[in-house]
Amino acid sequence: MLEPLRAFFTKVISPIATLLIRMGVSPDAVTLVGTIGVCAGALVFFPQGMLLTGVLVITAFVFSDLIDGHMARTTGRVSKFGAFWDSTLDRVADGAIFIGLALYFAWEEPSRLYLVLSLVCLLMGGVTSYARSRGETLGFSVKVGIAERADRLVAILVATGFSAIFDLPVLLYIALWALAVASTITVGQRVWVVRKQAMAEAGTTI
Repeated sequence: MLEPLRAFFTKVISPIATLLIRMGVSPDAVTLVGTIGVCAGALVFFPQGMLLTGVLVITAFVFSDLIDGHMARTTGRVSKFGAFWDSTLDRVADGAIFIGLALYFAWEEPSRLYLVLSLVCLLMGGVTSYARSRGETLGFSVKVGIAERADRLVAILVATGFSAIFDLPVLLYIALWALAVASTITVGQRVWVVRKQAMAEAGTTI
């Protein structure tokens, strides 16, 4: 769903990537700095109730996910470690966003319900990624699901930002409910598709 946007932003960040390459910066370093920036935006500003500031900081550093990949492809430094490093730090960044929101609902806008929903989004988002990674490691195709990582990220950042701009916290509430449900459904979809393939491979029926 977000491929057209990804293509557009890839063109935008191309000059930045080229400059970093000339400066001798490695793609892995860009990945690390981007992750630290996202974590700082989420864990420093969200718990203080500075939702819009947090979203802007996170958004600025999220582009590193495009920059490092473009740098790796341009320089021919695509590697298994780079892929592992990128995926691992993606999980850290995603987790930090929902931990930041959980702390916001614990401290600034106390709500046990939305604190729990933030944690559900954190958990199911992690399981969604793990289910695909583990399934593909076992040789199955797991490219299914209604809530891919990019979709979840855009949804929560847009909803959080608009809820702060227009003073409409209901937008954030709706996003958390939607993501909790969508992530859970996605996990179920991935478990189901792996089970079907595993049963077919074993020569048994579901």
